[in-house]
Amino acid sequence: MPPSEPAVAVAPVSPVPPQEVRAGVRGTYVAFIGSGFAFASWASRIPQLRDHLHLSPGELGLVLFAIAAGSLVALPLAGPVVHRLGSRRTVAAMAAVLAVGLATVAVGYLGGLIPVVAGLFLLGFGNGAWDVAMNVQGALVERHLGRSIMPRFHAGYSLGTVAGALLGALMVALRVPVTAHLLVVAVGVGLVVCLGTRLFVHDAAGMQAHPEDTGRRSALAAWREPRTLLIGVVVLAFAFAEGTGNDWISIATIDGYRTPAAVGTLDFAVFLSAMTLGRWFGPGLLDRYGRVLVLRVLATLGIAGTLLFVFAPVAPLAFAGAVLWGAGISLGFPVGMSAGADEPRLAAGRVSVIASVGYCAFLGGPPAVGFLGDHLTVLRALVAVAVLLAIAMSIIGVVAPPRAPAGAEPAQRTR
Repeated sequence: MPPSEPAVAVAPVSPVPPQEVRAGVRGTYVAFIGSGFAFASWASRIPQLRDHLHLSPGELGLVLFAIAAGSLVALPLAGPVVHRLGSRRTVAAMAAVLAVGLATVAVGYLGGLIPVVAGLFLLGFGNGAWDVAMNVQGALVERHLGRSIMPRFHAGYSLGTVAGALLGALMVALRVPVTAHLLVVAVGVGLVVCLGTRLFVHDAAGMQAHPEDTGRRSALAAWREPRTLLIGVVVLAFAFAEGTGNDWISIATIDGYRTPAAVGTLDFAVFLSAMTLGRWFGPGLLDRYGRVLVLRVLATLGIAGTLLFVFAPVAPLAFAGAVLWGAGISLGFPVGMSAGADEPRLAAGRVSVIASVGYCAFLGGPPAVGFLGDHLTVLRALVAVAVLLAIAMSIIGVVAPPRAPAGAEPAQRTR
């Protein structure tokens, strides 16, 4: 790592048998993959739900707002819930909540808009608290391993989204009803993830070294830290780019390039595949070149890819734009989480703040693109992604690790 991005000391944690840590790694992968699979399965059927309910882009944006609203309600509650129940029981409980929400959407959309909004709120609530809890488990496993693995967990999430999107494309091509598809996904994900949480490392094993991590004081103090808030802005831009791609790429491809529904869903899968590969292979680039340089290059790719996707004269070039877009935004969110956790004693409060700021993108993103789409078309509205990535690139230096205190022995190189 370059001298400008120094390593930071990581405090020791209580010893845990290696086999338990390895099991924790497997269980955490199950949680991340299951979350991505469930969300992408829903996203892959958005065009069919839109058509069935006869929604305009603006109306669809407001419907999608329910997911973000549920997540934002869950976020401030997730910390105390995880502290009280532990990440294992929290992920299991939220997987059940998400499954109920997905099933409600699957059945309810046949009857009208209100059940869909209610189901999406539950889906967002479950997803938000699940996201916090599985990242807490990921950070705990990472400490016990003594090396960074968080980007790989996020790659697991992306892998789940790719699988969900590809299955969705197959279901669309085979004309499988939305209800049957999403009900099977809801039951399957709920059961598999609940079983996977049995492999989690117990939270108490990692909290003994830093009991302040879950305290209210550290969380409130983090809201007054300029670096933490600026990292939150960077994460917000990348989260907006990711969430907008999840929600709108298939529709923009179908409507903007006059492609069949299955082709639009396939473009969504291409976008997710590029993001997954970026997250899997990105850690090596981060180790070699440092966070700042890598994110600047990737943000540039993301901007170029978004503009190519929007202004391409033919659909195949739009697919190329989706590849650059997905690869360019792949590391923004996990690097932001790592930057917030550079100092373990204050990690929980800072990561909570960064996640809360970042999730504002999921609150404002869908309706903003929808409203712009009413006036500019959905495809042209996606230029907003490039604008926000350009803003993030101007302040991306804040993700560099802070210098370790004098005399401190760095125990782990951070990414």
